[in-house]
Amino acid sequence: MALPDRPLRPATLLVRGGTLRSNHAETAEIPYLTSGFVYDSAGQAEDTFENRIEHYQYSRFGNPTLTMLEDRLTALEGAEACRLTATGMAAVHAAMLSHLKTGDHVVASRALFGSCHWIVANLLGRYGITHAFVDGGDLDQWKAALSRPTAMVLLESPSNPMLDLVDIAAVSKLAHAAGALVVVDNVFATPLLQKPLQLGADIVTYSCTKHMDGQGRVLGGAVLSNAKWVNDVLQPFVRNTGPGLSPFNAWVILKGLETMKLRVDAMCRSAAAIADFLSERAEINRVLYPHRPDHPQHALALKQMSAGGTLVALELKGGKEAAFRFMDALRIIDISNNLGDSKSMVTHPATTTHLRIGAEERAKLGISDGAVRLSVGLEDVADLIEDLAEALDAASPLALAAE
Repeated sequence: MALPDRPLRPATLLVRGGTLRSNHAETAEIPYLTSGFVYDSAGQAEDTFENRIEHYQYSRFGNPTLTMLEDRLTALEGAEACRLTATGMAAVHAAMLSHLKTGDHVVASRALFGSCHWIVANLLGRYGITHAFVDGGDLDQWKAALSRPTAMVLLESPSNPMLDLVDIAAVSKLAHAAGALVVVDNVFATPLLQKPLQLGADIVTYSCTKHMDGQGRVLGGAVLSNAKWVNDVLQPFVRNTGPGLSPFNAWVILKGLETMKLRVDAMCRSAAAIADFLSERAEINRVLYPHRPDHPQHALALKQMSAGGTLVALELKGGKEAAFRFMDALRIIDISNNLGDSKSMVTHPATTTHLRIGAEERAKLGISDGAVRLSVGLEDVADLIEDLAEALDAASPLALAAE
């Protein structure tokens, strides 16, 4: 039975989009745990490899479970096509390296996840690809950097970990004038809160590990764009370099999507309440949450994002010592470098996710030794606030002085 031929809302697409039933008419999607597929004849095999007919060949190239997930994400994102990868970083790598060549130039927002920063700063140069970093919120820097021919722009908004925003529409306009494709890592916003393609971006990447699975079970990544780029540029790269997602992981993510809107909505409400609570604490220098009026880019957040997201950034007075003391005192919230999970988690970016970019680059990004990233989960928000309050009490100057 086909879905109605009218636009469907995200909650419906997350449950129904892309469903492919076998002749047994099962209610739950099937995990097609197979490495390969058979043919009725040698001629059918030839026709398949010649692209004269459509037939699954090998799960590295495609698989019915992956197709369901790709179709569901395509419908949710409002894209034309999607390809899946084994991890979110494989998605970013594939999106970039499938398109770039020696002599190309890349402009990136400086506020990137550590591994994304490493690709731009360290890997691209090995292939003769130049790069420039800009402060993502400064349109004048974007204008200057994009005054020369450019092949690709990479940005995150909100950024990891300090929740900086980039004006996606304005940067996309500048990038297109320079001949560049715009890649947006949309993990923090999720496809529920922000639609980069509608704002002018060309390619969107995700770590499906985060809110899509959202329950700490599997890794996965996705790249979404127009059908021509995906089929002509990305698909040959994915097919021949092998960063594919396993069918089992794709099935787990499919099931995770069914509850994603419920989870993200609840996590956003809790994150907003926690940000308000933290802003009143004397132990904290600053709290960053996009939909709080005191966020430096609050107006842009309201324009681009339908909610403030599931993450809160905070900076403790007392630097690393206070941050560590605070994190070690938590009893409900876990110390982990993951995010977007049903369990609340904190990390210290300067010594984990952004350790290897160096102190100088961290200073440019505002990642101090007292900075902590909080990913808000599904626990009762009152319990989380109590846990945070007790941990802040343990990290307070008075507690330190009493020892």
